[in-house]
Amino acid sequence: METVLNILLIRFGIIAGIVVVAGLAGFALIVSLRRRGKAERVREGAAALAKSAARAMDRRGARGVRGEVVRHAARWLDEDPDRKRSGR
Repeated sequence: METVLNILLIRFGIIAGIVVVAGLAGFALIVSLRRRGKAERVREGAAALAKSAARAMDRRGARGVRGEVVRHAARWLDEDPDRKRSGR
């Protein structure tokens, strides 16, 4: 039993480490893109990709959490970044 728990703990540690490294890499990428002034171009590309994914999920009838997240991301990326949001 102890061996199984050790294996589960090691597996959890590896997965948590991968998630942390991926988060740090994503943050570093965002910061470097903003410094170079290319963030808007990346945002436009991501908006087009999110819109395409939202349309595909609508065609398949994906009404679950994934479909809602993709649709919300498409709306958020489509907003004007200079426009002030109400309530924020």
